[in-house]
Amino acid sequence: MVQIDGVTRLRHPGRGRGAGRPTRKGRQSDPSAVAELNALLGPEARQRDQLIEDLHRIQDNYGQLHLARLAALAELHRIPLAEVYEVASFYAHFDVVEDGASAPDGTIRVCSSLSCWLAGSVELKDALTRWSRASDRPVRIVSAPCMGRCAEAPAVEVNGRHLSPASAEAVIEALGADGAEADMPLSAQTVEDNAKPEVWQAIRSGERSAESVIAALSDAGLRGLGGAGFPTARKWEIVRAYPGPRFVAVNADEGEPGTFKDRLYLERHPHQVIEGMLIAASVVGAERIYVYIRDEYPEARRRLARIVTGLESEGTLEPGFVVLRRGAGAYICGEESAMLESLEGRRGLPRQRPPYVAERGLFGRPTLVQNVETLYWVPEILNRGASWFASQGRRGARGLRSFSVSGRIVSPGVKVAPAGITLNELVEEHCGGMLPGHTLKAFLPGGASGGILPASMTDLPLEFGSLENHGCFVGSHAVVVLSDQDDIAEVALNLMRFFEEESCGQCTPCRIGTEKAVQLMAAPRWDRELLTDLAQIMTDASICGLGQAAANPLLCVLKFFPDDVPAAGS
Repeated sequence: MVQIDGVTRLRHPGRGRGAGRPTRKGRQSDPSAVAELNALLGPEARQRDQLIEDLHRIQDNYGQLHLARLAALAELHRIPLAEVYEVASFYAHFDVVEDGASAPDGTIRVCSSLSCWLAGSVELKDALTRWSRASDRPVRIVSAPCMGRCAEAPAVEVNGRHLSPASAEAVIEALGADGAEADMPLSAQTVEDNAKPEVWQAIRSGERSAESVIAALSDAGLRGLGGAGFPTARKWEIVRAYPGPRFVAVNADEGEPGTFKDRLYLERHPHQVIEGMLIAASVVGAERIYVYIRDEYPEARRRLARIVTGLESEGTLEPGFVVLRRGAGAYICGEESAMLESLEGRRGLPRQRPPYVAERGLFGRPTLVQNVETLYWVPEILNRGASWFASQGRRGARGLRSFSVSGRIVSPGVKVAPAGITLNELVEEHCGGMLPGHTLKAFLPGGASGGILPASMTDLPLEFGSLENHGCFVGSHAVVVLSDQDDIAEVALNLMRFFEEESCGQCTPCRIGTEKAVQLMAAPRWDRELLTDLAQIMTDASICGLGQAAANPLLCVLKFFPDDVPAAGS
């Protein structure tokens, strides 16, 4: 009992703080768990934007995120447990479990995206599941979205390491005899050694002006190569015009199924990518660079960290100027504003625009968001000259493009080819032609969201602005080649299931639309009218590009592949 304003009332021990209320609302943190996390994370004050990094460290150390540790982390960050929980439960690579739950003997993530699906990932997962049940091993086996290894499909992640192409035998061996992570070395790739950021140093010293850099990029015709194709020089001018402080945010979270070019540049040419981002920061006057790297790219993250540490130790780079941040398995964070939300330690929910991120981006400040491949080309253009880059294209297009090519071809991989090249030219000149016994039937020009075009359109240029009239786009130049042995309706269903899984859930047209589309497309007979109406609503009313483009493959099947559309009795 407690006296309040002269009235005797019952005291509720769980309702807030204050006189006579000894506890706070909600779940209380365990002092031993707080001390445990202090020892793991360090005793310094936690910053809100470090939340996802802290969750990674806890997950890496314990294999899971127990509720007691989430409550302790909320105590350390001085934020509500609800905020910690909603962030942890949003990202696919965080495993939130009840207290006392034991960690599995290992986690196997089998890629279910299109290129791996074509290569038999469903059968591979089934085989691994049968092995797990027969061996009575508590191994967690889950489907996962694209891992950026489409050229070596099927891909599997085993306790944070990747196998591609993977077999059931190789995956089981990788788990190790005791279930521990196997020792998988870094991939054998040629990586530039001891490269120095000479162009950036010339800009920093004043030998080369920011205006001359912007002019060179404009003359070269460099565009954003993450998907939008916005002129790079113009974007830099816009950000530079806003009052500081300003930031650069590097989008290294390519998650579009079929896309893996950025991984190649991060792993094989990390010095050049870093120099590109340093040049961008100098030109726009940024106070810091944040690099958001896919959690599926641990090798790239380690290489970037090693180079940044080396530049800092030799005095070339101010400590803390380049901040590396780790994604946590959310395709939506490839959308620039969702990525900024994640960098701030929140769920990756796209922002309403305007204001655009160039004006009010990371931490509310003007922010230049740039793709990895775009930054790779910046030093190359400044070294070789704008005319060199601009002269590379075909059919009036300018520059070079890095095509991520996979599917039914002899030689998949990243192919650097002239802008404006056609699918026929790309396959014949760079990919060794179609696989024996396969005839080209269709292709995805821009990953899962770029639509599906028939073989009759393989002479169209694969360039920004050339495919939009057909309901498609090149986006990040992720090309998946399909053959006469593929059911295009099933391909579209695979893509829609991806969008259903990866929708952030913020807006109803995307959240409900993708779910309903999957149900309708999985039916024995497609309701064309209902699917068309649903696609229109998703396109018109979704907040961001995920929902707006999710129906593109569906609409392409209805338009270009009527014989593949499931009908009654099929």
